[in-house]
Amino acid sequence: MWNVLKWVLAALAAGFIGQFGKSFALRLIDRRRRAKAREAMSDVPIPAQDSAEVRLEKTRIEADAKIAKKRAKAEAKRLKKMKPGED
Repeated sequence: MWNVLKWVLAALAAGFIGQFGKSFALRLIDRRRRAKAREAMSDVPIPAQDSAEVRLEKTRIEADAKIAKKRAKAEAKRLKKMKPGED
């Protein structure tokens, strides 16, 4: 009886250690991947935010978004006033 209980406890201990060892290994792998990603991002040159071209492009994108929003609003208003069966 003592022999069986000893083997059962050994198997449970091995499972416990194995599960937490796996979790620990996955955490270490994830930490290493994040460090490599941060390192790679620090090597990428960041474009100057003050350049006139960047500001012009940003202004153009904002203007396009406003125009699209106005068109969508006008279309929704037109559809709301439309009688059923009209296209």
